[in-house]
Amino acid sequence: MFENIKKNKIESSVIVTIFILVVTVIVYYVCHALRLGTLSIVFALIFSIASAWGSYYFSDKIVLSLNRARPATKQEDLKIVNILDALMVTAGLSTKPRLYVVDDPQPNAFATGRNPENAVICVTTGLLGKLDYYELEGVIAHELSHIKNYDIRLSCIVSVMVGFIVMLSDIFSRALFWGGFKNDRDSDNKGNGILMIIGLVFLILSPIFGSLMQLALSRKREFLADATAIEFTRNPEGLISALQKLEADDNQLATANSATANMYIVNPFKMNTKEGKKKSSSLWSTHPSIEDRIEALRNLK
Repeated sequence: MFENIKKNKIESSVIVTIFILVVTVIVYYVCHALRLGTLSIVFALIFSIASAWGSYYFSDKIVLSLNRARPATKQEDLKIVNILDALMVTAGLSTKPRLYVVDDPQPNAFATGRNPENAVICVTTGLLGKLDYYELEGVIAHELSHIKNYDIRLSCIVSVMVGFIVMLSDIFSRALFWGGFKNDRDSDNKGNGILMIIGLVFLILSPIFGSLMQLALSRKREFLADATAIEFTRNPEGLISALQKLEADDNQLATANSATANMYIVNPFKMNTKEGKKKSSSLWSTHPSIEDRIEALRNLK
């Protein structure tokens, strides 16, 4: 576990560095095309570092806002509050994560935050309504595992930063094609030519870059979180039953988006074949298949 925590911290640093470099390149070429001179690189560095800092320290708030989550209360969500309190002892965490709820019929959950001291567990109302006590316990234990292993820092940083890069590239490309960077005196100047090339490159590569960054979050983390959850609960059947129910549910998660899909305990996008059967996990999936996860849980000794 300690090796996994160390690995996650190193990977987080590497991803932040890559993010700063990519944003710096994008902003630099925009500024250069706008003929800001030597200020281009200075502005690009300041903008990229500020973006990275904001993504790191406010990533949990950004993710909760994207999912329209509300704080859980003892009056409305007593069962989940009690389950978390009971698991805190076996999980060995000194700081209790904050609980949030998303009003959505799809049963799902995720954990987010930059470290165990600033962690959040978020569940849907569908999860609370469709799972029994031991199934909920298994899901919360799974999310606590992500918190303890520092998976939350890595997944949250990747989700926010990938989303930011895709958004920046999209804005840049739209402005380029709609003539936002045209110069009235010389619409065919060299700067616009550079912008056109860079805009096309990032327009094509940004979605691919985003997918690769999310796939950098090895699917083995889900297997590890499942196994660690069983160490907390000593009840593999609770998590197995929960995963089966989550997989069988056909509801779509209204707040789901491709940037944060990797954070959920199961893929929030329900993909069906023409025959009506759900697709198994593919090479490009952010999650391993439920069948593989259940098999791994049954093989635990």
